[in-house]
Amino acid sequence: MRAVSQCILFLINISLIAPTDTFKILIATDVHLGYLEKDAIRGSDSYNTLDEILKCAKTNQVDFILLGGDLFHENKPSRRCLHSCITMMRNYCMGDSPVQFSILSDQTVNFNTTQFPWVNYQDENLNISIPVFSIHGNHDDPTGSEGLCALDLLSASGLVNHFGHSHSVDKIEISPILLQKGSTKLALYGLGSIPDERLYRMFVNNQVTMLRPKEDQDDWFNLFTIHQNRSKHGPTNYIPEQFLDDFLDLVVWGHEHECLIAPSRNERQLFYVTQPGSSVATSLSPGEATKKHIGLLRVKGRKMNLQKIPLKTVRQFFIQDVVLADYEDRFTPETPQVNKKVEDLCYAKVLEMLEEAERERLGCPMTPEKPLIRLRVDYSGGFEAFNTSRFSQKFVDRVANPKDIVHFLRRREQKEDIKGIKLVKTAAAEGLRVEDLVKQYFEAAEQKVQLSLLTEQGMGKAIQEFVDKDEKDAIEELITYQLEKTQRHLQARGVITEQDIDTEIQRFRESKKNTTEEEDEIREVSAAIIKYFHTSSTHTEMHICFKVVLANCDS
Repeated sequence: MRAVSQCILFLINISLIAPTDTFKILIATDVHLGYLEKDAIRGSDSYNTLDEILKCAKTNQVDFILLGGDLFHENKPSRRCLHSCITMMRNYCMGDSPVQFSILSDQTVNFNTTQFPWVNYQDENLNISIPVFSIHGNHDDPTGSEGLCALDLLSASGLVNHFGHSHSVDKIEISPILLQKGSTKLALYGLGSIPDERLYRMFVNNQVTMLRPKEDQDDWFNLFTIHQNRSKHGPTNYIPEQFLDDFLDLVVWGHEHECLIAPSRNERQLFYVTQPGSSVATSLSPGEATKKHIGLLRVKGRKMNLQKIPLKTVRQFFIQDVVLADYEDRFTPETPQVNKKVEDLCYAKVLEMLEEAERERLGCPMTPEKPLIRLRVDYSGGFEAFNTSRFSQKFVDRVANPKDIVHFLRRREQKEDIKGIKLVKTAAAEGLRVEDLVKQYFEAAEQKVQLSLLTEQGMGKAIQEFVDKDEKDAIEELITYQLEKTQRHLQARGVITEQDIDTEIQRFRESKKNTTEEEDEIREVSAAIIKYFHTSSTHTEMHICFKVVLANCDS
């Protein structure tokens, strides 16, 4: 009997040690490590959640971790942020446990941004038990003349395998990392963040190619991770799913923060799409209120199963909309003390959300105590906003965002006459982006406030970059960059008179519109532009600043 028991125990141990045919992959996107790290209440949220994600990977003994971009919130993470990330990855991803899959592809092609062009677990100087594969997002994308990002620092230190970085602006070839575990073959494709308009144009012009294995193409499970807009924000400001190749089996979509992790089938291309969403709420919008999950993907042969795992350390977020016009049975704009009645209604709504948060938090000690609360109040129809600062004081010890609990909004209505019929159009429904608004402003502005050097599209995109990345550098960078570039151009053209300067600058400006040169310029100057917005009260001042620089330009 004892011999039988020992034999059974031996077989169990063998089954645990021997490699199987099933890949186990932990999938997460948009961790945004370092978000609000200086906030007294929320400063550790992103760090706690990354720790949970890595701990989950180790507990489930995954083969590797796949990150879909925006591991860092800022393009230049703080020392605390980098230190915490490196510390956690060393704790959870380094060790003596063997990696049970092999790489068959040319690693010098897969990891072409590093001086160590091989996967980290094959480095003889490192002990890696859980490899991390990551593409970059729009928050942590490569910048500067060297084209480096924070992921490249982690790559050089042997903690992350950064892949999917395309150097070319004319043609993209996505070469897969070919992985094999037992009889299961997995082709891992990745494409780091690229400006949506440019990538859209490249897809339309057939300038994006996904390479396939030369042999046994039908035996590979094809996994693709991408970091772009999935929902349509403009005619070309997103990537339609039908642009992607139909041989793919699963697409991991980063950048979108709403958690839609259950795989959805694209009936046209016949692949599945999973959208894990962000691991921390970076905005108080409805999409962020969806419960946060990560995914445990199992792949055997050409079959897959995705298990969604709820994150327990994520701060709760509740959001409600209140339309005051819907409460006409209780009050109207003419009701005595209507502001007090509106404030009482909002107070009751916030209490409801707090009570719901307390009920959900019972038995979840890892969940932060103070939730995020957002009440969006539509006060159209003659109502007035009350003092939100005084209102917030009532909840200062109970919520994580006491300064912006209530957000007042009003539908702006524009009347248009079409064949004698009056129509009402709600401006909020138009879905305009920041760059669209900037372009509209300058196109409709008086001639004296028109831009002379930057294009409207360039200015709009630069502002959008700031919104996405929260970059804050000095205006001197912008002035120096534009001045030097313009001087070089004018010197090359041999311009002498002031009239020639104005004409040539206008021609130079027009030649950059809708080109890759303009997009490259936008990335260079985006950080500087917005700091000037913080110190300039009007667009006119910016225009005057440019004109002064150009007037003093020694051709």
